[in-house]
Amino acid sequence: MSYTIDVYKRKLEPTTDFIAFSSFVSFFPQLVAGPIERASNLLPQFYKKRFFDKSKAIDGLYLILWGLFKKVVIADSCARYANEIFSKYESMNSFSLLMGAIYFAFQIYGDFSGYSDIAIGTSKLFGIDLKRNFAFPYFSRDIAEFWRRWHISLSTWFRDYLYIPLGGSKASKLLSFRNVFIIFIVSGFWHGANWTFIIWGILNALYFIPLFITNRNRNNLDIVSKGKTLPNFHEFMSMLTTFFLVIIGWIFFRAETVSIAIDYIKKLFSFNFENGLQYLSINRYTPELLILILCFIIVEWNSRENEHPFFGKWLNFKLILTILGIITLGVYSNVTDFIYFQF
Repeated sequence: MSYTIDVYKRKLEPTTDFIAFSSFVSFFPQLVAGPIERASNLLPQFYKKRFFDKSKAIDGLYLILWGLFKKVVIADSCARYANEIFSKYESMNSFSLLMGAIYFAFQIYGDFSGYSDIAIGTSKLFGIDLKRNFAFPYFSRDIAEFWRRWHISLSTWFRDYLYIPLGGSKASKLLSFRNVFIIFIVSGFWHGANWTFIIWGILNALYFIPLFITNRNRNNLDIVSKGKTLPNFHEFMSMLTTFFLVIIGWIFFRAETVSIAIDYIKKLFSFNFENGLQYLSINRYTPELLILILCFIIVEWNSRENEHPFFGKWLNFKLILTILGIITLGVYSNVTDFIYFQF
């Protein structure tokens, strides 16, 4: 669609190279789940003769390895607990329901960003550069920043081919609000013909509108706490608040029906803490998974100014730990399909 639209609007010259065009529309690493590539970026790369680039290939292998870790170790491990809690949510206390939402948040992030890393890394082996699709979204300080960092290729596609043609923010305030709701609702509908996805889209639009009204939707364009070891208190609370809003949205995304999602959220906010740490009895390896997630957050935080964690000092140590994690912890996780294969 991007090729057809760009050619129609004379932003791109139609190609006469059938092989290059065929390669563009069928390039296998990103074909199933993205990143969603545009002709303006990918097509010209097939025109050029490529030579093996050792540094690019090594970087690609690093991305593939990190993507595998996210998928096999983080996403698939979290899936076991998220599925258990969501399937038995009626008997779970508030703390267990909160953990279920958090587990799913890391499941979908590890699953989808892991696939994107593998796709981008595989493309690098062929000398092809795909656009970055995730930029540490859970370190976002507001919802606008989150959507600039989550599924970047889809967000920018909707911005350029739907939001701006509708008038974007240059229209009247009322029409601008309409445009915001349209792109978020379409984003929800893109994931499937289920009201849960539509509500998820509307909810994110409602999160975004206050920032849009107050012109604060482009406040956080830089990397959080760039050059610093730790965030300040305000940044930490902003990230925590944004993450909480995101996981409330993920409940609608994960639930089978809207009524189940609403019931789940009601029970979450009932502040029922009977049975204490009830979720710990779900599976043997719950404490270990919490430690693993914490370590994952620390690694991601220290890597936030780069594309992956394999840089700087202790490189070989990081590689060994990652490979051992995939081999050992991957054995105990349930193998699941990539979530975005269904969309």
